[in-house]
Amino acid sequence: MAHRHHRDEHLATALNRTDPWDLIIVGGGASGVGAALDAAARGLSVVLLEATDFGKGTSSRSTKLIHGGVRYLRQGNVSLVRESLRERSRLLRNAPHLVHPLEFILPCRHLAETAFYGFGMKLYDLLGYGREFHGSKRLSKGQVLTKLPALSPLHLNAGISYFDGQFDDSRLLINMVQTASEKGAILINGARVMELTKGHGTRLDGLAFRDGETGSMHRLLAKCIINATGPFCDAIRRLDRPEAKPLVAASQGIHLVLPKEFFPGDTALIVPKTRDGRVMFIIPWHDHILLGTTDTPIPNATEEPMAIDAEVDFLLETAAEYLLTRPSRDDCLSVFAGIRPLVTGSQGTSTAALPRDHTIDISPSGLLTITGGKWTTYRQMAEDCIDRAIESVGFTSRPSVTHELRLHGCPLGNSVSASSRFPFYGTDGVLIEQLIQEQPELGERLHPDLPMVAAEVVWAVRNEWARTVEDVLARRNRALFLNARAAIAMAPAVARWMAKELNRDSAWQSSQILALEQIAKNFVP
Repeated sequence: MAHRHHRDEHLATALNRTDPWDLIIVGGGASGVGAALDAAARGLSVVLLEATDFGKGTSSRSTKLIHGGVRYLRQGNVSLVRESLRERSRLLRNAPHLVHPLEFILPCRHLAETAFYGFGMKLYDLLGYGREFHGSKRLSKGQVLTKLPALSPLHLNAGISYFDGQFDDSRLLINMVQTASEKGAILINGARVMELTKGHGTRLDGLAFRDGETGSMHRLLAKCIINATGPFCDAIRRLDRPEAKPLVAASQGIHLVLPKEFFPGDTALIVPKTRDGRVMFIIPWHDHILLGTTDTPIPNATEEPMAIDAEVDFLLETAAEYLLTRPSRDDCLSVFAGIRPLVTGSQGTSTAALPRDHTIDISPSGLLTITGGKWTTYRQMAEDCIDRAIESVGFTSRPSVTHELRLHGCPLGNSVSASSRFPFYGTDGVLIEQLIQEQPELGERLHPDLPMVAAEVVWAVRNEWARTVEDVLARRNRALFLNARAAIAMAPAVARWMAKELNRDSAWQSSQILALEQIAKNFVP
């Protein structure tokens, strides 16, 4: 168990293979890992290469919702909402340790709004699948304020209650990586693709990548290459065809993290339409409050997106219209920005209006690009992607088997004991407890403001491909997203534990601490 999910073994397996892989997937976010899982579960040989770390980009920076998309219903995109709600139910069944129902309140200012949104949410109920989520209902003003005591009563007439799904995005992604590995996929983080190769013909036959840890270049052969790099997909497409026209328009959204006291309770708030046309959420998450999101067109995607001051001000000002206590920038514990890969629309179309449906493009040389979409529909996107790859290459047709595939960590009985110290690890939580029993110092908390313990660092290195302090504090544990200053304070201890596991020296520890501090500057409000 200890080294089944380890980068070194996966890298060695990839480099020792001389036959072409059925598939090489470029990109280790939800789309890429989802495709690797689907392909491996069908029996195809697959290797996935991620330039930095799994989920470092968009897939760790979402609003943490598994949902149909209320705004998409208002836009008339019923097919996307229906598909999303179907996948919502599947995810709840396949990863109940990470996905759970969450009640939302939609505040209404007058009777007309109550009728309009009430009808819309009944339609949302009808489009849903299964009985896992309660239906919507109208709430009086008093009932709304009982559920949301931090909500301002001004301009409040009534409310609509409905349920959607909430999750931890990067934790789910790591469990998907582990599941793909268990199905036979090879997954390597810190492997940046530098070149696509065509051999002696016009069709792609492989690629070259650089190992981010050693700087060495390596080549792999494949029958099909899938480009699943989200907002960076056009850069990979230009390695194939320099003249390729853009497929995506980059849009940035940010989220603020606030202390729980600004919005106590376990119910979320949704503002259906803000000034920039987006939905605003105030959501309880990991005993903190998540406030988001914005929609700002940006010229180019970057690996370390930064919140713009105007975006922060916009969220704080919008939240102040609804909360009794006005939050300020000083109250924010963390801020993070994510980039959406939106399929390009016509000239002048705002990014808020661009579709969230996914697109699959196959170039004349055989490069298959999948982009667009949303976290909730990753499984359906992966199924569509691998179906197209099988058709394109002429593999023997094999149906997808991921509809009912339980992800790594999924507990028997679809529940995690309330007494578990590590509920978000599912069945792995018991194994982390065993580490602490064997080595009690691993049970020490690394910071008084967050529940993370040293055993989680050791576990992440041994079983979750963690290679850097940032990997641990940002995506294996969510410390950097929850409290940036606390994450900075934890970095030296995390570096020490990682150095023991990876056999690194003090210079490595110092460089890792400095790197985390540099990245954390983007998260400090």
